[in-house]
Amino acid sequence: MDSNTAFDSFVYPNFSKLDLEKFIWPKQENHSSNEELNEPLIDLEGGAAATADLVRSACLRHGLFQVINHGVDLNLINSVNDHVNFFFNLPIDAKMRVHRLPGSFWGYSFAHADRFSLNLPWKEIFSCIFRQDASDSEGGLFFESAFGHEFQKIRLDFEKYCDAMKKLSLSIMEILGMSLGVDKVYYKDFFEDGSSLLRCNFYPRCEEAAQTLGTGPHCDPTALTILYQDQVGGLQVFVDDRWKSVTPRPGALVVNLGDTFSALSNGVYKSCPHRAVVNKSMERVSMVYFLCPAEEKVIKPPTNLVSSERLRQYPDFKWLDFLNFTQKHYRVDVATLQNFTKWLISHQPT
Repeated sequence: MDSNTAFDSFVYPNFSKLDLEKFIWPKQENHSSNEELNEPLIDLEGGAAATADLVRSACLRHGLFQVINHGVDLNLINSVNDHVNFFFNLPIDAKMRVHRLPGSFWGYSFAHADRFSLNLPWKEIFSCIFRQDASDSEGGLFFESAFGHEFQKIRLDFEKYCDAMKKLSLSIMEILGMSLGVDKVYYKDFFEDGSSLLRCNFYPRCEEAAQTLGTGPHCDPTALTILYQDQVGGLQVFVDDRWKSVTPRPGALVVNLGDTFSALSNGVYKSCPHRAVVNKSMERVSMVYFLCPAEEKVIKPPTNLVSSERLRQYPDFKWLDFLNFTQKHYRVDVATLQNFTKWLISHQPT
């Protein structure tokens, strides 16, 4: 059974016509666009000054760029992508054996239906998290249940993939520091002990692709996102008051900034507002790596990004508090950080 068949065999017998309407998104969030973003394609083996200038230009405008010569082994990427496709091709009952429990970052979710009841995304997801110097029995159980007798090798591939993505993320943090005029290692050191979250998405074909979304409009609450996607396409960025498509480029990885880094830059750099559309004739797979700070880290910008001309844009907050806000109180959208700030201020002791 292929992934599309598995998705259809679960959706249509188990969702009534009324339930299927939960996948329909409001027109104002789902209007189409044929424009391309034309974001910079940055060669990470190029000159440091030119690279920093390209990154700064993209991050001031919309917060997204693509990178080549990134140092991540393409064989490793392809191997993990094969594991992801294997998982999504499993029968739905096998995937449900590793469904994500409330409060956990490990496991499978069907259209986030365990968390939300409206504006469901047309996709399946599984997630895993790797924390610095921490063994995770929950992760071992997930890989063994999901992948069977080869789980140890497969888990090692996922760990290597996240290690490679974290190494790349820290290199990009150096570039971001240079582009902002702060110490080159400031942001790299800040995230050195952070955690790695990997979310794998399968977007099935959809007959009513114009009425639904694979992922709704939002900014990532994390700091930095690195996306590997197949060549189908579907990622779009909101800029200049319209949605523009990000064209897949062979061998490239897509990088975008999230809310946490926007706060760390005192709002100088934009958190990238984006969404994923689905396709009427082709399925799509993506692997999304998120760089997160250590949970107790306090998010505040370096002093040289604060001045009388540019006052503090956001109060200090712990990453764990922001994370809990998105998991327990708020569905992420394009205004998550702004609404978290209001929530945080309203819950401070008077």
